[in-house]
Amino acid sequence: MSTKIALKFSRSSRIYRASEPVEGKILIKSPSSISHYGIRLSVNGSVNLQVRGGSAGVIETFYGVVKPITIVNKSIEVKPPGKIGSGTTEVPFTMVLKQNGEKSLERFYETFHGTDVSIQYLFTVDIARGYLYKSLSATMEVIVESDKADLLERPVSPEMAIFYITQDTQRHPLLPEIKSGGFRVTGRMSTLCSLLDPISGELTVETSAVPISSIDIHLLRVESILMGEKIVTETSLIQTTQIADGDVCRNLTLPIYVILPRLLTCPSVFAGPFSIEFKVSIVISFQSELSKLHKKSDPRTPRLWLAMETLPLELVRTR
Repeated sequence: MSTKIALKFSRSSRIYRASEPVEGKILIKSPSSISHYGIRLSVNGSVNLQVRGGSAGVIETFYGVVKPITIVNKSIEVKPPGKIGSGTTEVPFTMVLKQNGEKSLERFYETFHGTDVSIQYLFTVDIARGYLYKSLSATMEVIVESDKADLLERPVSPEMAIFYITQDTQRHPLLPEIKSGGFRVTGRMSTLCSLLDPISGELTVETSAVPISSIDIHLLRVESILMGEKIVTETSLIQTTQIADGDVCRNLTLPIYVILPRLLTCPSVFAGPFSIEFKVSIVISFQSELSKLHKKSDPRTPRLWLAMETLPLELVRTR
């Protein structure tokens, strides 16, 4: 049995604010006592920017060119050189990502896992054992949220954006029977939303000559990266929430209620080298034989049997 090492944080959620102490234990399981040259704990927080070749019309030579933006990079000695006994050993630790009055390398952005932009805070423990033995290490991510001082104090505005969807608002071609028969869908939706609250609103199908098969709400992220003098932007789908299945009754108000996924969303960011924005797209699918042949098509792509309306969405973290 080999020696195993793991990190265990005081909070099972592993969610911390930058100014809060991150506490936990280093768990070492060893079949026999081992000597070491010190146990160190380090944290690396960075914004990783990666433009993927072939996406959004990007030239493949851009792939992997952008350097990561360092937010925090610090290390502490948890235990001086010595010996670790056999069995299970627990070594407690405490580290603060951002000390009061400490000048940080970069603003502490919230944890975010995107397609081209990834913001991560990784804790790594290293046990140095000299030249004859392989060093022991373990890495785990913590989730960082905005400090209370940076949170929005005022309540989120209850105002909603009013939208309507008809055959005349579509910028792509529709099936002849949908175009000629006509349809009208109206509604309203919140476009400024707290990350702790769902996206809410309502929708009404007033008229539709062609039966409806489904109504979905797509949550989209828009990631932009500055590369030299160019801004490369890619839009990707985060999640889909179906609010109606089948041909809904006309003039019946349907509620819109979309819960935001934690790691795939964050407060909207407009930084110099990059930005993270969000959108919501209301997609109406009409019953059509053609749609049955393209069941696995990209939901963001306009199709002859789809009608859609896209609204900007600003996400904030409130107190």
